[in-house]
Formats: sequence, structure tokens, C-alpha cells
Amino acid sequence: MSRNSAHPDHAENPERPEKPTGLESADGRDDRARPDPTVTVIVPVHNTRRYLDRSLGSVFAQTLDPHRIEIIAVDDGSTDGSGAWLDEAAAAHPRLTVVHQPASGGAGRPRNVGLDRATGDYVFFLDSDDHLGPEALARLVRMAQEHDSDIVYGRIVGVDGRGAPVDLRTTSPRVSVFDSPVYWTLAAYKLFRRSFVERHRLRFVEGRLLGEDLPFGITALLRAGTVSVLADYDCYYLHGRDDDSNASRQDMDWPGYLAYIDTVLAVLAAEVPPGPDRDKLMVRHFHGEILMPFAASYLARDEAGRRAMREAARPLVDRHLTDRVLAALPPGLRLRAHCLHAGLAAELDAVVRADSGPGPAPGPPFVEDGRAYAAYPHFRDPDHPLPDALYDLTDRVAVRQRLTDLQWVGGVLHLHGTAALRAAGDVGTDQVDLILHRSGAHLRVPAAYGPDGAWHAALDPAAAAHGAPLAEGIWGLKIAVAAGGADAADAADAAAAEPTAALRREVWLVPEGGAQATDTTPRVVGHGPDGPTVAALFLSSPHGHLHLDLDHDGARRPLGADLWGEAACTRAGRATVAARLTLPGCPVDAGLQFVLRDATRCVALRTTVERAAGDRYRARSRLRSGPPGTWRVALRLTAGGLRRELPVRSADGAGPLTLTVPAPGR
Repeated sequence: MSRNSAHPDHAENPERPEKPTGLESADGRDDRARPDPTVTVIVPVHNTRRYLDRSLGSVFAQTLDPHRIEIIAVDDGSTDGSGAWLDEAAAAHPRLTVVHQPASGGAGRPRNVGLDRATGDYVFFLDSDDHLGPEALARLVRMAQEHDSDIVYGRIVGVDGRGAPVDLRTTSPRVSVFDSPVYWTLAAYKLFRRSFVERHRLRFVEGRLLGEDLPFGITALLRAGTVSVLADYDCYYLHGRDDDSNASRQDMDWPGYLAYIDTVLAVLAAEVPPGPDRDKLMVRHFHGEILMPFAASYLARDEAGRRAMREAARPLVDRHLTDRVLAALPPGLRLRAHCLHAGLAAELDAVVRADSGPGPAPGPPFVEDGRAYAAYPHFRDPDHPLPDALYDLTDRVAVRQRLTDLQWVGGVLHLHGTAALRAAGDVGTDQVDLILHRSGAHLRVPAAYGPDGAWHAALDPAAAAHGAPLAEGIWGLKIAVAAGGADAADAADAAAAEPTAALRREVWLVPEGGAQATDTTPRVVGHGPDGPTVAALFLSSPHGHLHLDLDHDGARRPLGADLWGEAACTRAGRATVAARLTLPGCPVDAGLQFVLRDATRCVALRTTVERAAGDRYRARSRLRSGPPGTWRVALRLTAGGLRRELPVRSADGAGPLTLTVPAPGR
């Protein structure tokens, strides 16, 4: 047996062996000379031999200093060779301590044993079939130390067919349990300050295969001083097993499980008084625990088994289902909760069957009078009078869209993409429009929409305002998608004063590929009777929403970003000025002329201009003699009412281009 292993051979308490007393590690060094670990990684193991190389290997490979990591693996009665593998690993890795104990029926007891032995400032719980990203512990510990965090969530990635419980997208030093998604994952795999855990005597429920971490997670989140989120690194990889042996996928005693959940929710009720905050958290439990069993596992039972499940769930529904909770649930769960509360067994069976089979899934939503309804069984069935509100999913209808291409053709911006209204299926789309927003103004540009969901819109700044030019300034670009038949066209008209019967949603346009795929170069575009103006696309920060800036004065989006030139002058005063630049959209009749400026004077030069493909221009001027002095060189653009002087930069990168003309005779 390895010095880093412990077996349950103590007569007083065979299931909770004493901590090993040897101080010499497997590499021969005295453990008393080592600093205390910063983090203890606790790994419950039960018949996961095939995953241990990946799981424990990810801990051995952490970039955090190895001497700052303590690993405690608790073999919970494995019979597949996991215990022997752990002993061999402990012989090679002095940071690993192995504890062997009889099978306890779940991960709770092994985690508690690990907590009792842990010595790190922080503890991290790793399931033995999952693994960590190489920098996970270093980043999580740094976050906790910098922000005095009691709990740090790392970004979770679902692999092998298993989804992540939440999508953590924003790194935040401090989040609220009530206004962030952290409460939606109460599982153990996160970093905890060990002194916080011990101060509140947090431990896992023992002997349960599923939900053993709920009381621990609920109490920890509600009592933590600071909860942080690290979302810019993939910390934890949550694996599905190819043999479907994950605990969450096992059949079980569902009435007993629901009775246990009743005690779990009593923990929540003791921490949070009745009201909106408790209801926000309770929505998660209706999704995750109360209504989760009413799926295929429910249909697989005979009528007596189904009745037992309904009778076990009904007290939870009666006790915790408020109007706010009911409204926050999606229609499928809303119907389940109502049927359990009202004792509607046949209706409940029909709803579960529609989601879980056998039989056809719910069809596309039904749209009427500006609202959408899920197509679950018994909608408006006079023999089964269920309220329309249970089926209503209007607030859940969202636009699923992609802006796949945008380009200027002449002075017209062409946009292409796909769009559809979605809510538990395709709602159906009748019309797509491009919407321009600016200072309370809303303008609609009709788009061509095809049955394949693709749309195309052409935005002409010279005519987009009901045939007139767009006003100068910054315009935000959105897409409006409407469903509802003949009324959709009226609903899409932003100028309509009366509400209409169509269902309509607007979302910001975000180009695929972001800024890298978007041409933000300012360009000259037509702008009605007053002549051209300068237009530029840009993406807002940080969300990347598409905007159009019409800038006649040139202060925000200057032309000539690639305007470089050279100037030379002989002693006799003969001077040459040359420059190259790109002017997208510049009219063929526009004028380009070099001008020289000093503090008080401006001299215009006769200029020769050559135009090449790609809106490239070359300008050149020659002076046989010129006014003496040092001059700043600019290139004047004149196109109708548009008049700009573009400063020329020196081709050698030294700064603005200047021309020095000597005085005669010098």
C-alpha cells in the first residue's frame, strides 16, 4: 500500500479512517518542510477507472505550482480496479492522498471525507469522470484571492453529448444570486474558500445518488459574502458517459426523490423569505427538481406508479407554486404544474407524452391577436378546459437571425441574412424589415423575405427617409420580424399609431465575424439634392451592434485614412508633391486638389489626378517656383456640397507631410 493511501482497517470507525500520520512523502522529502497547500482538489471515485487518467491527469497537469495543490481521492467501494489505479498514482504523485471506504451510495460521503482531511485554503470538487482545463486552478485561485471570494464559478463546458447547466459568458468579480445565472447550477464543481465552508459547517447529504449537493449549494450561495464568476476560460469539462451511467440519467425511486426535494426546499425557505426573490430561485427548482421527473420515466410506469409520483409532487407544487413562478415557467412546465395542482391526471399524461413520446411532438405555435400559443394537447378543447394563459409563450418568442453579408454597391448598402421567430419551434414569419433608429426616430426599410428564411434589404441613405435623405448623425440598425398573416405588414410599419394583431420582434443586427468581417472604412455616398456625404459603418462596444454614421462635417469619420505622400523642392524652388489614397464611393466628377497652408496663407496647386481600380487615386503637382516658407500639405476633396481638406501624412511615417520652399537667391 502506498504511503499516500488510507484503508478502512481501524476498528473504531471502519468507514472513516484516520488521516495518515506519515510525514515522509513518496519522493523522500519531508512534508513538514513544504508550505501548506493553497487548494485541495477532492475527487469522489466509484467505478470510473476508464476516466481516471483523464480526470486525475488534468489535476497533475495544472499550471498552478504543484506544491500548492493537495489532491484527495476517495475510492467509494469501487469494484472495477479504480482503487488499485489510485494507489499506483499515489506512489508516483506525492500530492495525491487516497482514501478507501465501503460504497456509500453517492458522492456525498466521499466529498465529506475529503473535506474532513482537506488542508488547503480553498477546496475544489472534481467528479472523477470530468476534467479541468490546464489553467483552471491558477485562474480560479487568483480570482478568489484578488476579490476575497467565498465561491468562484469557472466556465463550464459540456462534452460527449452532455450540456453545460448554464452558459457563463461574463467574468464578474461579484454577482448577485438573484440577478445572475449562478443559482441555476448548484452542483459541487466550483471553488470554495475552506474557512467559509467550515464556518457554516457545510456538508453534503450522504447516501443519495442524485441531488446530494443541493443543500450544500443552496446554503453556500445564499450565505456567501462574495460570489465571483470566471467566464473567459474553459475551467470545467462536464462529460457525458457513452454508457449513460451518469447519476443524473439513472432511473430511481422518484416518489422518494420528490419527498427528499421537499426537505431541500425547506432549506431555501429558511434562508429566503416569501416574495419575488424566493420566487426567482424557486423557478429553478421547478425546472430542475420538482417537474423534471415528469418525462419519459413517468410514462414508463404503470398507473399506480404514476399516481405515486403525482401524489409526491403535488404538495411541493401546492406549497411553492405562486403566480410569479407559474408565469416564469415555459408552457410545457406551466401545464405540468397546473395539472398537478388541479389533479388533472389525463391532461398531465397528454402533456408529458407530447414532450417525451411516443407520439408526435407539439406542432408550431399558434399566433392570434398578437400572441403566440404553444401547440400542446387540449388547447381550447371544450372537453378539457385549460386556460389559454397556460399555453401562452408570447414573451418567449425571440428572433433567431444571422447577418451573413453586407456590402456597399455604389452608394447603397446591401444587407443579407436569415431570420425566423422561434419559441419552442418555428412560429412562422410573414415579413422582415430593416429598422433604423436615431434619437427617437424610427424608419422602416422593407426587406425581401423568402420561404427559406433568407432576407435582403437595400439601404440608400439618399432615399431611406420615406423617399428623402436620412438625417445626418448615427443610426442604429435593427431587424424586425413579424408573424400574424395579413396584419404583419401593418405591424411592421413603425409609424402605425394603433396596435395591431401581428406578433413582432426587433433585434440589433450583429454581423457574423464581428469587426474583422465588417468594412468600417468611411466612404462617399449620395445624399439627395445637397450632394454627397460621408458614411461609415461601425460596431458598438461591447455588444457589436451595427450602426451607420452619416457625417457631413467629417469630424467623426475622416476620409483618407491611407493618405500618404511625398514632397521635394530644389534650391531653385522647383517643387513636386505626390500622394496616393483610397476614396470609396467618390463620384467621378469630384475634384481633388493639393493645397498648401501655413499659419496665415492657403495656396491651391494645379493638380493632376489619376483614378485606378478599387477607388484608388494618385495625385501629383509640380511647381516651377512657389511662395517661400514651410507648408503643411493637404488634399482638398470637392463633390457637390461636400468639401473636405484631408491632411497628407509623410510616407516615411515621420508625421504630417510638409513642403519647404526656399526664398529666391538662397
